[in-house]
Amino acid sequence: MTTPAPTVWPSVRYDDAPAGLRFLVDVLGFHEVFVVPDDAGDITHSQLRWPEGGGVMLGSVKHCAGASSGVAAAYVVTDRVDDIHRRCVAAGADITTPLEDTDYGSHTFTVNDPEGNVWTFGTYRGEPG
Repeated sequence: MTTPAPTVWPSVRYDDAPAGLRFLVDVLGFHEVFVVPDDAGDITHSQLRWPEGGGVMLGSVKHCAGASSGVAAAYVVTDRVDDIHRRCVAAGADITTPLEDTDYGSHTFTVNDPEGNVWTFGTYRGEPG
């Protein structure tokens, strides 16, 4: 059976969207797919792909009525937890839950991005449904 394309896209809004995009790409390891800048160099909309499947959209708070920054949380499944953790430490990122092995079988850690969005990376893929 072929895995369907993602149909749920977490969307994160930043006060400084270019800096948010750079953190997600350069530190966390997302791949930049599509970026729509405005005339001032801010980001109206962007799409980032997670190399192991799925992705996230992001943009500037000022381009989304009713949006606020620093309120999102996401869990990202990966087999590269240790590599991502090392990059976060090297970048001086705010690691809020240290690297650990959980009772439910995940190797995981949690980091805040520069605007307070919470990103948890782990090997736990969820229970088959």
